[in-house]
Amino acid sequence: MKQLIQNMKTGQTSIEEVPIPTPRRGQALVRVAASLVSAGTERMLVEFAEKSLVGKARSRPDLVRQVVDRMKREGMLPTLQAAFTRLDQPIALGYSSAGTIVALGEGMEGFHIGQRVACAGGGYAVHAEYNVVPRNLLTPLPDSVDFESAAFTTLGAIALHGFRLAKPQIGENVAVIGMGLLGLLTAQIAAAAGCRVMGVDTNPQRVALASSLGLSACSRDQAEEAAQAFTANRGFDAVLICADTASSDPVELAAVIARDRARVVATGAVGLNLPRKPYYEKELSFINSRSYGPGRYDPSYEEAGHDYPLGYVRWTEGRNFEAIIDLLASGKLQVQPLITHRFPIEHAVEAYKVITGKKAEPFLGVLITYPDQGESTQVHKETGTSVRVSPSAPTARQASPGHVRLGVLGAGNFASATLLPVIQKMTNIKLIGIASAGGLHAAHAARKFGFAYAASSDDEILNDPEINAVAILTRHDSHADLAVRALRAGKHVFVEKPLAVNREQLSVISEQLLNADNCLLMTGFNRRFAPLAQQLAAYFAQRAEAIYMHYRVNAGHIPLNHWLHDSDQGGGRIIGEGCHFIDFLTFLAGAAPVSVTAHALPDAGKYHEDNVSMTFAFPDGSVGVVDYLANGDKSFPKERVEVFCGGRIAVLDDFRALELVHDGRRKVIRQKQDKGWRGEWEAFTRSILQGGPAPIPYEQVIGVTKAAFAAVEALRSSTRVDI
Repeated sequence: MKQLIQNMKTGQTSIEEVPIPTPRRGQALVRVAASLVSAGTERMLVEFAEKSLVGKARSRPDLVRQVVDRMKREGMLPTLQAAFTRLDQPIALGYSSAGTIVALGEGMEGFHIGQRVACAGGGYAVHAEYNVVPRNLLTPLPDSVDFESAAFTTLGAIALHGFRLAKPQIGENVAVIGMGLLGLLTAQIAAAAGCRVMGVDTNPQRVALASSLGLSACSRDQAEEAAQAFTANRGFDAVLICADTASSDPVELAAVIARDRARVVATGAVGLNLPRKPYYEKELSFINSRSYGPGRYDPSYEEAGHDYPLGYVRWTEGRNFEAIIDLLASGKLQVQPLITHRFPIEHAVEAYKVITGKKAEPFLGVLITYPDQGESTQVHKETGTSVRVSPSAPTARQASPGHVRLGVLGAGNFASATLLPVIQKMTNIKLIGIASAGGLHAAHAARKFGFAYAASSDDEILNDPEINAVAILTRHDSHADLAVRALRAGKHVFVEKPLAVNREQLSVISEQLLNADNCLLMTGFNRRFAPLAQQLAAYFAQRAEAIYMHYRVNAGHIPLNHWLHDSDQGGGRIIGEGCHFIDFLTFLAGAAPVSVTAHALPDAGKYHEDNVSMTFAFPDGSVGVVDYLANGDKSFPKERVEVFCGGRIAVLDDFRALELVHDGRRKVIRQKQDKGWRGEWEAFTRSILQGGPAPIPYEQVIGVTKAAFAAVEALRSSTRVDI
């Protein structure tokens, strides 16, 4: 299918061929008929992408600080490589579309194939021939609402939410500053709600358009006088700012024309230097409106499909979408007169020349339209997934029989920034196919790294007879299921950590390993394969007594709503990332732990079981401590390991330096940071091609995962837990 994407590194906006996305549980696949271009959000994104690196840095000093902190921690070259890789990731443009459902994932009761719907959400309702959209971001359309009008639903919900924040009453006087697309929608909504509305704009053509829609409107230089006449010198009860300007003039005007104790709501992106005197003297309330309504930016609502109770949250973003559709159906909200441009998807790049001013044309509503995809793109009826998309460049390497023929599931930032650059350089691996649910990132990775094809369905990879090994680089909750399916399909499996996020998943994997028919499974515990880690282990290889190990991790804080904290999706930080460090202790001790105790600092509403000290006991009496901390400074090195045994001490400092101390002599080995990603893939491919055992013994892979589960249990029960 065709999709409009933005490259943040080059600034190029382009139409690309990508696989049709695959609907997961709680999602529908929609064949798009029309999508609306945002002259605000999308214009700013495109203009940012077109800036030079210096320009990008100047406009986002917060990101520069993050890069500097990472540079202090990891060095200049790795940091710059990571930054450029992230910039090179394609961005899907668009967040408001409408079309017809052509396939449904599980758990989509209430929707049916052939149903006409409006779609919302960044990353979902994008400018593409097909969208995959979660249930709470879908709104059914009555026959009386055409697709072009329905494409305005999301923007209409933004206007409606801002209007609701003003808490208007029937008969109140409402001013709308800015008669662009958002302002004209807002003004119509206010009028439909029984308010007396006056619009203000600097553009006489937009003032005239507002008047043609039956709205009162005036120019900016007439606003103060007109406001007095319109409100009988009382001032406006509510002022809604829908302008798009860096100037603070709209908030200054709002204060002048508002009545005493009025409400001012900023929906547009405007300067926010509020003049204290009028806001103080009138005791004005000021609110910055946030998107479509309650539920926005909440993954449990938007992604997991959990609705808010009607009695507690009357107007969620989903119910705002429904209200906009009702206004469109009743004719109280008119959007057809607002459409100034229509571009077919093949020429959608032209739309951005218009909204960024490269084409000097007046514009308002800019739509992208789509052909009947039944004529241009093949969709499997059973699953809704696309046929493969083969990149034109670079050309995939030809393989001899002695090659690992690799398929990859997942094409996110970790895959593109960390593992795929390593795998691409290995001459004994042929890159066959790569899949991601949305299709876009798989297509980008296929072109960048030289895969023969890209897909959006896991089955494309798992059922490909040419592939003999699968790398699973998806989110944590899918690891176990995909690993089992790949093993059953007769593939060797590399699965990124964690192996599983709960005991039920681990039990299924353990059972499958008993029937793997010579297929190898390896978990991405890369640190044990780092060169300095290998030297550290060799230093204690001849030990005759128990060993003490201390692993300190400066993990850094992540927001509480991050998916990693979700026990079902990410497993939490101990299971999701702490397993790395448990494995390293296991590697040094030579066996998995047998018991664990754990203690944590209070979460205090900021953390989530991620300031933890875990103590593991091993079969030979060895002891290992993992201090996993989220309350430090990210500019400080992340990892430090100290090991004591038999008159020897070793200190591994962030995989850059290894200090060895024995008999009063001190030796320091320094090197470029290497956390073992190449080493793990060399070990994995060697085992496949030479027929050796799994690079990490299964009892250790399973034991480490059990130890992570036990650590969480020990932390919550405040008791020692036997593993």
